[in-house]
Amino acid sequence: MSGSNVYYELYRRSSIGVALTDALDELIRDSKIQPQLAMKILSTFDKSMTETLTDKVKTTRLSFKGHLDTYRFCDDVWTFIIKDVHFKMEGNETVVGDRIKIVACNYKKPGDP
Repeated sequence: MSGSNVYYELYRRSSIGVALTDALDELIRDSKIQPQLAMKILSTFDKSMTETLTDKVKTTRLSFKGHLDTYRFCDDVWTFIIKDVHFKMEGNETVVGDRIKIVACNYKKPGDP
């Protein structure tokens, strides 16, 4: 994207994203920073999380089975809620979950051709 870099805000709802948002809210409440700075920090967080996960996390294959409870497609983002899910990873390791949420989006940044 020329000029403006836009990243998904998916990781703001992770535990580290929520902790960052809470800390920034407290700093704004205590008049330590301006809201504009907090938004800049969150934008940098979005970029850093996306780039770090892309560059540093090893990709592995897995398959899963479960019962699709809910699905939604909005703003180029798919959201699936799956119940009683069984993940089978490389090396035959299996992980079971009662309920999981999968959020899937285009690997390109929003607005990229």
